[in-house]
Amino acid sequence: MAPPQRLVLFIDYQNAYRRARDVFFPTPRSGRDGHLNPTDLGQLIANRGGAGGTSYALTEVRVYSGRPSPRMDRRTFAAHRKQSQGWRSAGATVIERELRYFQGRPQEKGIDVALAVDFVRLALEGSYDVGVMMSTDNDLLPALETVRNHYTADCTVEVAAWGTRGQQQRLWLPGLWCHWLDQRDYAVVAEQTRY
Repeated sequence: MAPPQRLVLFIDYQNAYRRARDVFFPTPRSGRDGHLNPTDLGQLIANRGGAGGTSYALTEVRVYSGRPSPRMDRRTFAAHRKQSQGWRSAGATVIERELRYFQGRPQEKGIDVALAVDFVRLALEGSYDVGVMMSTDNDLLPALETVRNHYTADCTVEVAAWGTRGQQQRLWLPGLWCHWLDQRDYAVVAEQTRY
């Protein structure tokens, strides 16, 4: 029996949160609807394995998230700080970039670039056998293509998406394995803590 493959999960957190809300909460009741526990999600994917019954050992969960400005939005900054500390305490690696504010509205800048760079860099360094990307942001496709086309002897790329096969949005390349996560899966990984 082959040893389990080393799995690293890369989560574009805001994208994963918004997609969960779109898919599972068409009329959200609270801001908590859609939040997820990154390490629980990583363990869920690892426990299922991949294409052809490949077994995985979760080695890292990397969460990419915008950080509110303490000057522009003190309350949200405090909540985000507690949330990201919770992720770190659970074993996740958290990569944050401060949000930019345009006409008072927060926007993430550089999160997808940071995720894409790390996805390729860690493949080049041999840090994972299987890299799973949780996002629907098509700007991340070049990173998936680069790793798949140039590092296939060393690692495999996969994606994760909320919903069921054929019904929801996902990152797509020919032959790219997708871990479809449905309502029951979301219930297992839903973040219950109030920040």
